[in-house]
Amino acid sequence: MELLTIGTFAKASRLSPKALRLYDELGLLTPARVDPVTGYRLYAPEQLDQARLVAWLRRLGMPLARIQHICTLDAGPAAEEIRAFWAQVEADTAARRDLATFLIDHFSWKDPAMSPIAEPLGIRYAALSDTGLVRESNQDTAYAGSRLLAVADGYGSGGAPASAAAVDALKSLETDSIPASNLLSVLEDAIDQAKQAVHGISGVGPSSEAAGTTLTAMLWTGSQLALVHIGDSRVYLLRDGELFQITHDHTMVQSMVDEGRLSPEEAASHPQRSLLIRALGPGADATPDMRLHDARRGDRYLLCSDGLSTVVSTGEIRRVLSHISEPEQAVRELVALANGSGGPDNVSCVVADVMEFQQ
Repeated sequence: MELLTIGTFAKASRLSPKALRLYDELGLLTPARVDPVTGYRLYAPEQLDQARLVAWLRRLGMPLARIQHICTLDAGPAAEEIRAFWAQVEADTAARRDLATFLIDHFSWKDPAMSPIAEPLGIRYAALSDTGLVRESNQDTAYAGSRLLAVADGYGSGGAPASAAAVDALKSLETDSIPASNLLSVLEDAIDQAKQAVHGISGVGPSSEAAGTTLTAMLWTGSQLALVHIGDSRVYLLRDGELFQITHDHTMVQSMVDEGRLSPEEAASHPQRSLLIRALGPGADATPDMRLHDARRGDRYLLCSDGLSTVVSTGEIRRVLSHISEPEQAVRELVALANGSGGPDNVSCVVADVMEFQQ
C-alpha cells in the first residue's frame, strides 16, 4: 500500500507537519517509515484514524500524555477516560465561571450606605448540632454569629477537631472590618487559614492522617451574603415561598449525575453518595466555590450538613422553613426530623433570616 508523505498526511488528518514531527518525537504517532536518504516521514493510510483521534482530543485541550494513554485503550475504556476528562474540564470551567461572577458582582456592588433609599438590613440566626442516633460522637461544627454563618462536617479519626478548626479559622471575620474592595482577598485568606488549621489537626497523632472536613460558610456584609463552599454540606435559600439549593455538592456521585451517568433518584441511594471530591484535608482538592448573594428582606437561609439533606426531603425542609418563624425553633425541628428518620449521621443546621435592621 502506498505511503503518504507528511504533507499529504497532515492535510488528511488536520494536523500540521510541525505537530506530526512533535508527536513522532514523543512516540505518540510514529511514522510507518522514515526515508533513510531524505529523512522524510511517511505514513500509512491506516494511521489516519489514530491521527484524527489525536487531533480531536487536542481540540478538547487534552494533555499529550493523557492522549497517549487513551490511544492504547479499547473503545469502552477510552470513552470512560474521555468522559472523566471532560467532567473535570466542566468542573474547572464552573469554578472559573463562579469566580468571574463573584468578581463581576463584587466590582458592580455599590455600598448601600451611599444611597439614601437603601433599606438597612440585618440578620437573626440560630445554630444547632446533634450527634444523631447512630454515631458515637459528633464530628460536625455549626456556628452562627452577627456576620458569620458556618457548617463543617468532619471525617476521619480527627474529624471533630478538624471541623472545629476550620470554623474557628473563619471567626476572625466576625470582628474584622472588611472593606468591600478587599472582600475576595479576605475570604481567600480565611480559606487558606482554615486549610492550614485542618492540616495541622491531621498531622497530630499516628491515626489521624485521613482527618478532614467540609466547610460551607456565609459572611454577612450588610446587604449581601458572601458564600464559600467546599464539600457536600449545603445552603438553601427560601425566597417568596420557594426553596432553592444554592450550593453544588462536591461528591463523586454528583459528578456522575452531572455527566449523565446517574439520575438524581439513583444518586440518592447510591452507596458512595458521600464520597467527596473536594474537602479540607491532606491530599484533597480544597478549591472553594465562591459567590455573592444580594439579600432581600424576608429571605431565609439554611446551612446544613448532609446529615439533614440525605434523610429529610426538600419538601419537608421547605415546610419547616416556611411555617416556623423563629430560627431557634426551626433548627430544633429540622434536627428532630433528621433523628425521626433514623438519625444515621451527625446533623447540623444554621438558619438565618434577613430582616429590617433594628436600631
